[in-house]
Amino acid sequence: MRFVTAVLLAAVCFGTTGTAQALGPEASAASVGAARILIGGGALGLLALIPIFAGRRRGAAGTPTAPASGVATRHPLPAWLLVAVGAAGVLAYQPAFFAGTAANGVAVGTVVALGSAPVITGGLDWALRRRYPGHRWAVATVIATIGVGILAAATGGGGSASADPLGLVASLGAGASYAVYTLAAKALLDRGWSGTASMGALFGTAAVFSVPLLATTNASWLATGPGLAMAVWLGLVTTTLAYLLFGYGLGGLTPATVSTLTLAEPLTAGILGVAVLGEALTAGALLGLLVLAAGIVVLATAGASGRPRVVTG
Repeated sequence: MRFVTAVLLAAVCFGTTGTAQALGPEASAASVGAARILIGGGALGLLALIPIFAGRRRGAAGTPTAPASGVATRHPLPAWLLVAVGAAGVLAYQPAFFAGTAANGVAVGTVVALGSAPVITGGLDWALRRRYPGHRWAVATVIATIGVGILAAATGGGGSASADPLGLVASLGAGASYAVYTLAAKALLDRGWSGTASMGALFGTAAVFSVPLLATTNASWLATGPGLAMAVWLGLVTTTLAYLLFGYGLGGLTPATVSTLTLAEPLTAGILGVAVLGEALTAGALLGLLVLAAGIVVLATAGASGRPRVVTG
């Protein structure tokens, strides 16, 4: 249950992202995303290096430790390639997510991005590792996705016709990017890497490449008090703290299960949209939130005891 709790707490941190952006100054999606990864990813990278500087073996980025299952497994891809692929997913997620929320609003952008992530993650995990996530995951994901759809329609202010198609594509791209770096991180954890090491490697690498990306944008918003506050929150809370919790939970759960549990993010975003941003909570939105919560509860009550089924042939 501790792994489930860690992922749910991470999802709550993630859920504050859109609200923090909405309360901050105007800035491009690329600029905000690059600043978030530079700060949050850089902090994760430094945390991953601390054991090395301290002369310890446990948790070092290049030194495997026992995974939660107790058995390290081999992976056909070298570790450096997994890190590169995962870091690319991290970098792609940021502008895609913020572009989606900027085009269609915090609620719709968040729920589409996170609503698509469990299906994409589960499908890729099944295709790549031949492991069916399980019937409970399938039922929970269907329930939660229905809730996401209801919530998106209710908060869209006019239905799908009012949604920006390019914004929806960006949000779906964010969901796919999320799936990529989640599976890459899980592959490193299966090799015996610690949660801090795997998250630090992926996000630390992404932070290095975010520097030139940030330099190509108008980052003048960072020189303002509200802008700096937004960047620090997005970096240290929604990235560093959130992904430390995320990495810990991922060590004891399947990627598909984790991605469904993180649907608590749009649940949090919806609640904050009402409580902080003053967004109207219609009867449809309330129904969507309740259905979404029900799907998360179905999966959360299973804990980490269920093992994915290996599909042969």
